Amino acid sequence: MNTPASNTLASNTPFRKPLAGTELDWFDAPAAVEALQPGAWAGLPYTARVHAENIVRKADPAMRDAYLSQLIERRRDLDFPWFPARVVCHDILGQTALVDLAGLRDAIAEQGGDPAAVNPVVPVQLIVDHSLAVECGGYDPDAFAKNRAIEDRRNEDRFHFIEWTKRAFDNVDVIPAGNGIMHQINLEKMSPVIGIERGVAYPDTCVGTDSHTPHVDALGVIAVGVGGLEAENVMLGRASWMRLPEIVGVELSGKPQPGITATDIVLALTEFLRKSKVVGAYLEFHGEGAAALTLGDRATISNMAPEYGATAALFFIDQQTLDYLRLTGRSDEQVALVETYAKTAGLWADALATAQYERTLQFDLSSVVRTMAGPSNPHARVATTDLAAKGIADEAKLAAGKAEEAAGLMPDGAVIIAAITSCTNTSNPRNVIAAALLARNANAKGLTRKPWVKSSLAPGSKAVQLYLEEANLLPELEQLGFGIVAFACTTCNGMSGALDPAIQQEIIDRDLYATAVLSGNRNFDGRIHPYAKQAFLASPPLVVAYAIAGTVRFDIEKDALGFDAEGKPVTLKDIWPTDAEIDAIVKSAVKPEQFRRVYDPMFAVRVEHGERAKPLYDWRPQSTYIRRPPYWEGALAGERTLRGMRPLAVLPDNITTDHLSPSNAILLDSAAGEYLAKMGLPEEDFNSYATHRGDHLTAQRATFANPKLVNEMAVVDGAVKQGSLARIEPDGKVTRMWEAIETYMDRKQPLIIIAGADYGQGSSRDWAAKGVRLAGVEAIVAEGFERIHRTNLIGMGVLPLEFQPGTTRKTLGIDGTETFDVVGARTPRATLTLVIHRKDGTTVEVPVTCRLDTAEEVEVYEAGGVLQRFAQDFLAANKAA
Repeated sequence: MNTPASNTLASNTPFRKPLAGTELDWFDAPAAVEALQPGAWAGLPYTARVHAENIVRKADPAMRDAYLSQLIERRRDLDFPWFPARVVCHDILGQTALVDLAGLRDAIAEQGGDPAAVNPVVPVQLIVDHSLAVECGGYDPDAFAKNRAIEDRRNEDRFHFIEWTKRAFDNVDVIPAGNGIMHQINLEKMSPVIGIERGVAYPDTCVGTDSHTPHVDALGVIAVGVGGLEAENVMLGRASWMRLPEIVGVELSGKPQPGITATDIVLALTEFLRKSKVVGAYLEFHGEGAAALTLGDRATISNMAPEYGATAALFFIDQQTLDYLRLTGRSDEQVALVETYAKTAGLWADALATAQYERTLQFDLSSVVRTMAGPSNPHARVATTDLAAKGIADEAKLAAGKAEEAAGLMPDGAVIIAAITSCTNTSNPRNVIAAALLARNANAKGLTRKPWVKSSLAPGSKAVQLYLEEANLLPELEQLGFGIVAFACTTCNGMSGALDPAIQQEIIDRDLYATAVLSGNRNFDGRIHPYAKQAFLASPPLVVAYAIAGTVRFDIEKDALGFDAEGKPVTLKDIWPTDAEIDAIVKSAVKPEQFRRVYDPMFAVRVEHGERAKPLYDWRPQSTYIRRPPYWEGALAGERTLRGMRPLAVLPDNITTDHLSPSNAILLDSAAGEYLAKMGLPEEDFNSYATHRGDHLTAQRATFANPKLVNEMAVVDGAVKQGSLARIEPDGKVTRMWEAIETYMDRKQPLIIIAGADYGQGSSRDWAAKGVRLAGVEAIVAEGFERIHRTNLIGMGVLPLEFQPGTTRKTLGIDGTETFDVVGARTPRATLTLVIHRKDGTTVEVPVTCRLDTAEEVEVYEAGGVLQRFAQDFLAANKAA
């Protein structure tokens, strides 16, 4: 059992002291560290300093010195507790987490407990931003109103439940649909940087149910993405137990060349950092290059931490931080508190000059060129000057495409979606203004969007609209089809909406290579749209340029986008705005009062929730969105034997959570589509997989439903067939994945998954773990796991096991006909034995590493998962009382 930790302030500690110049106290972590080892504080990185403060303020005083020693000595032999100050959620995982808590209340009530006593202990902020699909593109002047009306109609069940949660649970605040993206709102408003609790100032920290929660790391706030199950653990007042992560310094030097955007920088960094193997690390960006970056540029870099694999991507608090807080309308008092606290507590940038890192990486910002990423992966960088060499731009195919266009057809490589989307870029005024100025220049030259391009602008904040209007640039974007369609995640989350039926049919009939270009952070195959075979990430101005070009077979640096009134060719350099022009517009048009105008009323009304709701939710039996979760039923209630397991799938490297549980549109011929049709839902209202995750009967049919899945067991005519397929054993029949899952569930057959490297990378979605657990999967053996997905698996009672170096599914010759046992005592990172029983009767024993990394994770796994663990503890405490 882990040493207990306290979630209360230690008022009698000798390290609680007055904060000079304020009426507040603070906890003197530097003094606590120096008392253990004089001179140690100066060498601690930013991450260690913030965790030291959290330990001194929140942890069991009896264990304080032991925990601090881990930070000082860079040891990893003891778990230490972290108490995040807040939990931020989007409506998909946030709602799913609250569905779990509502189901937990039911279970507690059935066992004689008080359901009303089950509440989040830590403040929870839920922002509805993942529900809107771009059914109407940005060329429709009424797109925003139409899309919102469709969103409300489709999601009535979900929004009814969310409305109940804010009145039924303590500590839950809700920002309703139509107001922006959680990360951008967190950056522009919700994070105080320095918080106040009962007269004590402390560094803001948070976990969020989205892998891009590190967006706010740009403010010097430790904010990490977690799965909903881990978030539930934090919500319920438990510490997030961890061992000291690898803390890597990233020294940025130089300055960007003219015309280079923050998107170019982050895509170059993503490639560089992936190659530098920073998976799971906490990065701290510093150096002259970092100091010169605006907060907007820093936020773009921090946002894409999951794309380069890092857990966090921090910048230090400095003058840029204060300037941004003022720009976004924070009060003078709050800005002064941030400066005073940071300078007093050793969190100001100047105080970090002596920080020591286990390794430091160097990156020269002046080396960055105009860049895209793709296809398929955000770390697959390609310079725009290399498009032809990479085989993306193609002169012959472009010429053929022009002939097709002249005949009234779409070209090969057609860009069917061009979306300025995602908080990654729309939280950065320079990127948005650059796109608007390029649109203005294109309009002046007479350029237009190609008719097959579904274009859209979906900012993460309403403040974006206000400063575009202030600069008189919104009409320029609208003229090219980039009118505002939503203040939500949209295309970045796969919610790109339906295509024009004629365009969709042409893609199907001609089997066209159709693509998407977006300013988001993910471009995995099958994510953006079912009929966009691949996708490319690009800066907002490049997105506009590709809407004009209409094809990725285009050399964006050389080829003519069109011709002006005099018949002269117009190329990208002719319409690209200068840095001086961008900066001048940002300076004159982006104002603090815009952010106050947006956020003051939004956050003023959220305090009053109205009449208290009854503690138990009245579940709607026919809902396909919200259903009482089955935590004590079926597979989740069964004992995990870890014996006689058959493979559900044998998978290659780089399996993402989009493969495991897709988030995009549900098609009629899918297992989920057939179920929804059976439930009476019209096809036009199927919505996305993501929106149905509150109903396990719909969501479990999404397990491995990605049409781009490659299951090496699905061999047809001697070749592996791509698709949502499985092979039922010992029958040897290849069938749709859901039919295989149903068959195994009927047989009560325990299952296992065998996989390659980087298993579970991508978004932090619970159902990537819930779906396989409900199918009967007891263990997953892979060459490596992405951090968030590994913790989600444990939170669902699935055992993650890692092949030891040099051993893979291929070296073992695993083909899916085998059965598997796991033998050994499950302790943190123990070596267990994977026993492989082959079809020919032979047996092989293989050592594997148990990826239960902490004692807390072992306890959660043994209890069957996060919620089972909480219920056991809650009922035991009530019984003792």
